[in-house]
Amino acid sequence: MASASASAHTSTRARLPSAAPDIYIPEDEESLVSQLTKHWLNERHAPDILPAQEELLASLLDYIRRQSDAVQLLRGQPSASEEEHIRIMLVQMEVERVKFIVRSYVRTRLYKIEKFARFIMGDATIQTRLTTAERTHAQKHAELTDAHFYNSVLQSLPETQSHLDDTPIFMPPMITKPDESRPVFVHALRDCPPIRFHEDLTLEMKRGHISLMPYSFIEQLLLRGDVELI
Repeated sequence: MASASASAHTSTRARLPSAAPDIYIPEDEESLVSQLTKHWLNERHAPDILPAQEELLASLLDYIRRQSDAVQLLRGQPSASEEEHIRIMLVQMEVERVKFIVRSYVRTRLYKIEKFARFIMGDATIQTRLTTAERTHAQKHAELTDAHFYNSVLQSLPETQSHLDDTPIFMPPMITKPDESRPVFVHALRDCPPIRFHEDLTLEMKRGHISLMPYSFIEQLLLRGDVELI
């Protein structure tokens, strides 16, 4: 029975011309999708902007391009069987799923960059987490925002009150910063070192442990890859 099934599968594959590309999803590319999905969820849940996954994103964009080209080529093959057409439709659905994750990941980062543009341009450490294109966009956005605020309001105020970096007493800062005290759900991917909330309270997160806590306590664990946000 197994040999008959294998023969049927081989005969189905043989109906396509030998020049037709393979539209199966390799395991390494499935792993890339899983990695980006994890980074996408971390980026969505983290109040701060996380390090860019430029190489991973480039690999997935290349995967999308190759799969799209393969689908277009196979759709034009008149000898393709009904089974092959179904496979093509499934691959198209997978490509669209990956496209959605890529677009959502990029949009999430763009939203944070624009929201915290001026803060980013004043923090050299945060700038290292951005790609060259993202840093350029953050700089231009900060400059445009500064110019808009100055022309609309600040130029009409006294000199001592006409700066965006003022820190008036009992007033929130004028530069928007990430709220690192925001609580997040954390899932430990491996055993983590004890997390100290204060002198009398610590938490040991073992692999698989899920907890809710302020982002500031697990930021370094997240950057090291010890935990993920859910």
